[in-house]
This record gives sequence, structure tokens and C-alpha cells, in this order.
Amino acid sequence: MDTLLTPFADQIRSALADRTVLRIRGGGSKDFYGEQLQGQILDTRPLRGVCSYEPSELVVTALAGTPLVELEALLSEHGQYLAFEPPHFGPGATVGGMVAAGLSGPARLAAGAARDHVLGVQMFNGQAQLLRFGGQVMKNVAGYDVSRLMAGSLGTLGLITEVSLKVLPRPLAEATLRFDMVQDEALQQLNRWAGKPLPINASCWFASPDTSGQLYLRLRGAQAAVAAACQVLGGETVDAAQAQLFWQSVREQTGPLFACADDSCLWRLSLPDTAAVLPLPGLAPVLEWGGALRWVKAPAAQAQELRRVAAAAGGQAQLFRRAASAEAAWPPFLHPMAEPLQRIAQGLRRQFDPAGVFGHARMSRDA
Repeated sequence: MDTLLTPFADQIRSALADRTVLRIRGGGSKDFYGEQLQGQILDTRPLRGVCSYEPSELVVTALAGTPLVELEALLSEHGQYLAFEPPHFGPGATVGGMVAAGLSGPARLAAGAARDHVLGVQMFNGQAQLLRFGGQVMKNVAGYDVSRLMAGSLGTLGLITEVSLKVLPRPLAEATLRFDMVQDEALQQLNRWAGKPLPINASCWFASPDTSGQLYLRLRGAQAAVAAACQVLGGETVDAAQAQLFWQSVREQTGPLFACADDSCLWRLSLPDTAAVLPLPGLAPVLEWGGALRWVKAPAAQAQELRRVAAAAGGQAQLFRRAASAEAAWPPFLHPMAEPLQRIAQGLRRQFDPAGVFGHARMSRDA
């Protein structure tokens, strides 16, 4: 075993022997996410550095504690990037935390989810065994795809020490268009556009005090394709610098679109992109991913209603950020799982971490 990994193996063995819980943590930029967990911190930041990078092969392998900004800067030097546009939520974001959270930015509409870009991982399980899954090519998976299973696991299955990621060349052209339209019209239009060969990379609709609502549409691709799409779609072209700031604010959830009152939580509703306007009087959502992702600001007391409405539309509602004001009891982080899925999730945790060293409760209170 690499001497860099020895202290981590020792800490896991010690926790296993003492029956204590470890809280895996990189830069702490996503401490707000998931169930609140107490435990001894296992700091991944000493695992820092890029192990290998082959620009011609479109793959990079980095240690889990590598700052995300450093990895993105390296890719940018070669005209490449992480196409799923992962949010940072703070300057300390790390590669391992990015994978463990499994969150994707506005470009998820076109590029796919974070898990779709994970080619392989090296990890410690709850018994301090060093395991490797996947590899550095897309066609390197036989059987259960454990490497992608780690995306979104919030550290409940093991400690990611190294990850290989698919990267892509930056698009040659980009444009952002703005349209004034109500929510229902925006959803219908987005679904119509989705059936056409348009280089749509991201979308965001929100209620506006000055208009009935605004839809932002980002196009990315070849110069000719973007120019032709702008002519077909119409709308108002947004200045490139302003567009960059807007999409960054959507990715990082800064600014008024995501700012909550002290008594409101931020809810993440995942729905079919064909779902209609939700019956949520008084709540103005922010729509991304062609309508498949809807952000709603509402108090914790409305959890049951939000989850009922989301389920009726064929989706689910997740508590993303808790309200700033203290409350006696928070609703569960996850939308209630169907019993078969819950059994699978619990079974996976028992296989990877039978003693619960990695704090299964970070994902679910029933873990």
C-alpha cells in the first residue's frame, strides 16, 4: 500500500476497533448537504494531486483531496473541462467531495450527470480494504458498476481515495438567449425544442417581477450550429460576460434566485421533464434541465405537501438546504424510498461497511 494511504487505513481500522463513526470531509463546501452527522472527521485533503492526465484520451485521474479549482485549471490549459459543470459551493471543494455529492450543474441537461463521467475509483471500504473499480476507459465495466455507485453516496459506502473522470473539449461557440414567457409556456416550448436537433446545453426559467417570467437558454457547440440555432429560436441575445455571470450564479446558487428567507428551506424537486406546472400556490419555482429540476423555497412544515405533489407528478422532493432559523425537527433529507429500493440501499451499505464506520445516517435516518 502507498505510504500516502497508510494513515487513512490506520484511522479506519481504529474506528472499526473502537466502534466510532468517521465523517469523511474534504474542503467542507458541502457540509450542509445530507443528514447532519456527528463523528470523527477523516480529512481527505492530504490526498492531493493529479495522478495522470491524457488530454488525447479525454481522461484524468486525481486524488480525492485535490482542489476542484486546481483540476479545472489544469483541464482549461488544454482546452478541456468537466462537461457536467459540477457546483463548488465554496473555495474548498475537492474532487472526492464532488463525486461523493454527485451533483451536476446547469449543463446536466446536455452532458449527463456526474456519475456518467466517473470511469473508475479507488476506495477504502469499512474494513480498511483498498479496492479498485472501473478504470480509465468507458468500456471497462463488467457486472455491477461500483465506481458510478459512489457518485452521490455521500461517503456512506467508503472513502474515495482516487477517481478517474471523463473530460471533454470545450465547445467552440456559446450563446445565451433570453425570452419573456410564463412558466407553462416555457415548459411547453422546452419540450418542443428538446425534440429538435438544437445545441441546447442549459435552461433556466424563473418568475420575474418585471415580466411574466424569464427563460434563459444556453447554446453550445460548433460555430455554425450555434449561429443557426440563434436564428431559429429568436429571443434576445445576452451579453457574453453577463451570461457567464448568470450561469455561474445558477450553478453555485448565489443571488436572489436561490436566497431563502430565514424560515424557508431550499427544496430540490426531480421530475419528468414533461411534468406540467405544479399546484404549489404562492411558491415560485426556479426551473432547470428543461423542467426536470425544480427549485422551491418553502418552510420545513410544507415537506409533506411538497413530497405529495412531487410524487403525484412522478418525481420526488429532496431537502437541499435547511432554513437559517432553528427548528425543533427537520424533515428527512431524502424523499421516502420505496421499500424495494430501501432494501437494496441498506444491503449495499452492509456489504461495503458492515460496522457502519462511515456514518450511514448521513444518507438516511433509517440506515
